[in-house]
Amino acid sequence: MTENMESWVQKANVLIEALPYIREFSGKKIVVKYGGSAMTDNALKKSVIQDVALLKLVGFKPIIVHGGGKEISKWVKLSGQTPEFVEGLRVTDEKTMEVAEMVLNKVNKDLVQYMESNGVKAAGVSGKDGGTLLCRKKKAGKRDIGYVGEVAEVNTSLIDTLIENDFVPVICPVGLGRKDFHAYNVNADDAACAIAEAENAAKLVFLSDIEGVYADPTDPTTLISEMSVKETNEFIASGNAGGGMLPKLRGCVDAIENGVSRVHILDGRIEHCLLLEFFTNKGIGTAIIGDNEERYYHENR
Repeated sequence: MTENMESWVQKANVLIEALPYIREFSGKKIVVKYGGSAMTDNALKKSVIQDVALLKLVGFKPIIVHGGGKEISKWVKLSGQTPEFVEGLRVTDEKTMEVAEMVLNKVNKDLVQYMESNGVKAAGVSGKDGGTLLCRKKKAGKRDIGYVGEVAEVNTSLIDTLIENDFVPVICPVGLGRKDFHAYNVNADDAACAIAEAENAAKLVFLSDIEGVYADPTDPTTLISEMSVKETNEFIASGNAGGGMLPKLRGCVDAIENGVSRVHILDGRIEHCLLLEFFTNKGIGTAIIGDNEERYYHENR
């Protein structure tokens, strides 16, 4: 067999390997929380958007929820203010809220532009549009941290209308106060979880700057490929889930307990991470599944 023929056969085998996953999830909604280095590195940004475009073209129904924390901090500083955080939450006064909304809308339209350049129709909206994300004020302990919201209700009508008309919704996490109708800054992870739950998504994916969940956070060889909700709760209780992983894991568990089938934590610094996780037997990140869900087709993970 010639070298070229071997290359072609290998490509064919990759497509065959993807078939059961396409069959399983085609026609189902998946929510991708887009963040980390994949948002700031142009090559990675292109890779992620190409992945989402391919998922859309093979029948998935992707919904993108993005953050923009680093960019917001940059512009807050340029406006003469000092970014302040309490318990990981950005203190958001009136001026900071204006900056956050401006930055997030710019990031939103950039992502739409990338999607359109890959031949996929996309529509950028904020959680304010159509009352998609209705919020109540969130506090850090007993401290009032301004216009920071937690999602009280998700109205899916606008998202569903976009999907039904063949658009990929690209959503920035600015919510609308349920009582005061003010703009509220919402944690992007929380927004993605709430939207995935409301849409009964088959998958919720977090793109971050870590490979996944490690049994030993100091040992990168201890990556956990799959965890049930029970195993995840045990891991949280063990105290090994430190830093930003703890609230992310709690959000994963909450999402699964509220109707999401599977949650993935992936390293967005790896090109085409979505395709590698969704369409290959081994996968690359950590998948969290319900206690009664079947393990993946791939038994060698």
